[in-house]
Amino acid sequence: MSILTRDLFLAVAFCALFKGYSQDSLQQKSNIQQYTPSKLVGKGQYDIKWFNNLYTQTESTFTEGKEPRQTFFTSTIEGYTGVGTNKRWNVGAILEFRSNVVGDRSALDVFKFDGENNTARSGLTSIAPSVKFVPIASVSNFSVQSSFFIPLVDNETENGVFLDQKGYIWQNRFFYDYTFPGDKWQLFSEINSELSFGDKDESFANNSLNLSPGLFLSYFPSSKFTILALAQHSQRLDLGNNFTQDFTALGGGAKYQLTNALNLELLYTNFVRGNNTGLGQTFNLGLRGIF
Repeated sequence: MSILTRDLFLAVAFCALFKGYSQDSLQQKSNIQQYTPSKLVGKGQYDIKWFNNLYTQTESTFTEGKEPRQTFFTSTIEGYTGVGTNKRWNVGAILEFRSNVVGDRSALDVFKFDGENNTARSGLTSIAPSVKFVPIASVSNFSVQSSFFIPLVDNETENGVFLDQKGYIWQNRFFYDYTFPGDKWQLFSEINSELSFGDKDESFANNSLNLSPGLFLSYFPSSKFTILALAQHSQRLDLGNNFTQDFTALGGGAKYQLTNALNLELLYTNFVRGNNTGLGQTFNLGLRGIF
C-alpha cells in the first residue's frame, strides 16, 4: 500500500468514525435537553404535558403572623401537534382543573374533592385554544405561545371559598433558551403576559395586565437528568380595576427522562416577598410526553 493510499484510507476511516461519533452524540440527547418549552414539535408529532401545582400558605401580606391554612391545587393538561413541515407552528388546547380548601384544613385535603362544611371547592375551571409559533425562522429557540382562556366557573367565590378567576384571559408567553458549549448548562427564560378582562365586579383580576418574567438555569450531570434553579417575579398592573399585586418566588427542581418519550419534572418554589399576595410555597409535579 502506497503512503498516499494509506493516508487516504486513514482519513476516510477517521471521518467515518467522527461522523458516527457525532451521530451517536446527537442521538444520545434526550427530550429534556432538546425540547425546552421554546422548541416546537414537528408535523405528525404530539407534545402532551400534565402539570400539577399545589400552593399552600399560612402567611400573607394582608395580615401579620400566622393565618389559617389555605391550599390551592391546579392540574393542567396541555396538548399540541405540529402543523406544516418546518416546525414553526403548533396548535393545541389547555384544560385547567382546580381544587381549593380553606379554614386551616390540611394541604392534602385538596385531593378529597369533598366540599366539606363550605371549606372546599373543585371543578374544571377553564379551557383555552392555544397556538405556539416561531416568529423568526432562523431563531428556532425563540417561540411564542398564545392562548385564550375561557372561564367555566359560575362564581369566583362561594361561601368564602375562591375557585378561579371569572373572566377571560389572553395569555402570551415568550420563550427563549440557550445551551452553553458542552451541553452541560442551559439557560431558559420566559416572559408571561396575561390580559384579564370582563366585568370588574366578577373578578379581582378583570381589567388588569399581569407580567411574569422568569429565569431557569439547568445543569445536566447526564443527558437524562438535570437539576435546576429558578427565579420568578409577577407584577399585576391596574387597567381599571383599582387592584395591583406583585410577588417574587425562588426555587429549584429536577427533571428525569423516564423513557425515550416520557419525562418527569419536580419543582419547588417559595414566595419570598410580595404585595397584596399570599406568602406560601408551591410543590409541583409534571409529566411530559413527546410522541
